[in-house]
Amino acid sequence: MFSVNGTIGQHGAGAPMTGGNFSLTGGFWSIIAVPTPGAPLLSIGRTATNTGAIFWPSPAPGFTLQENTNLALPSAWSPVAQLAVTNGAQISITVPASVARKFFRLKSL
Repeated sequence: MFSVNGTIGQHGAGAPMTGGNFSLTGGFWSIIAVPTPGAPLLSIGRTATNTGAIFWPSPAPGFTLQENTNLALPSAWSPVAQLAVTNGAQISITVPASVARKFFRLKSL
C-alpha cells in the first residue's frame, strides 16, 4: 500500500512518477481547496490484484465519496458507482486499474 501527500502551491516535482497503470504528476495547482475540519482523510493505494483502493476511516457519518473525470467542470462531481465496503476500521471501494484519469473527494452532506 502506498501513501501520497503534498501541499497546494508546491513547486513542480519534475517528471511524472509511474508504476504499472498508475501515475502521479506534481506541480502547481491553482485550485482553492479548504479541508473541512474533522473530515476523514481520503487515501489511495494499489491492491494485490493490481486494482486501485480508495479508502477512509470508519465511521464517517455525513460524508459521501464522489468522483469526477475533469476538474475544469466543478459541476461534474457525482457519487461513485462502486459499492463501499466497511471492515470496521475503514471504508473502501475498489476501482479497476484500466480506468482513465479520475479524481475522488469526500463530500460533506
